Amino acid sequence: MLQTGDAAPDFKMEDADGKSWTLEGLRGQGFVLYFYPADDTSGCTLESCDFRDADPEFRAAGYLIFGVSPQGAASHQRFAAKYSLNFPLLIDEGGEAAKAFGAVKDGEKLRIKRSTFVIDGQGRIEQALYGVRAKGHVASLKETLNL
Repeated sequence: MLQTGDAAPDFKMEDADGKSWTLEGLRGQGFVLYFYPADDTSGCTLESCDFRDADPEFRAAGYLIFGVSPQGAASHQRFAAKYSLNFPLLIDEGGEAAKAFGAVKDGEKLRIKRSTFVIDGQGRIEQALYGVRAKGHVASLKETLNL
């Protein structure tokens, strides 16, 4: 499991529109990477809508927001459109990024552990939050970041 001060794992993922995102490409920019199990499920919808509503506060503090789950582009596009999500949803179909960040549950089948990582402009972990609950998570994160 990652801890504060650790270097964030390198990643390369595409968003639902085909744009590629990498750790190196985000250098100089703080960001929040939150891993969620599935598009358009109750907990994931609640968490994503909370991030949507808080996006202006995160941006004002210098953080971009990215949601990450195993679903493909079409699923992400439907989910984002249905709930007017205002940040990229990244595709991690094979779970490689989730595994690198330790955001997977044990077992043979890939299961995402709801986890959030705040990463600074130098690619270091500011916060690593594992097994978070969807309800109240964004409000708590904003509080710890003094937003």
